Amino acid sequence: MQIQVNTDHNIEGHEKFSDQVKAKIADALNRFSRHVTRIEVHVSDENSDKGGMNDKRCLIEARLEGRQPIAVTHQAATLDLAVNGATDKLKNAIESTLGRLDSH
Repeated sequence: MQIQVNTDHNIEGHEKFSDQVKAKIADALNRFSRHVTRIEVHVSDENSDKGGMNDKRCLIEARLEGRQPIAVTHQAATLDLAVNGATDKLKNAIESTLGRLDSH
């Protein structure tokens, strides 16, 4: 499973942050690794100059072998919360998709 993390220019320490995000997603989606070929993560600070509530955004797109991509997004007050929320949503979406396929 290949994981690529993209950050906007407002995210500081993007190398260390990127490694943390990759580890978090790999751990959360480990059991689906034979079905997932690629994951793209896009993390951004929507209005970094102003600050504010829920201005951190994480969009994750997962490519499942032989299926349409699954994309989820989550906005939160911190980058960690945004990544955690999007990861949880993606995990649920993949479970739902693969569960439906197993039932047929």
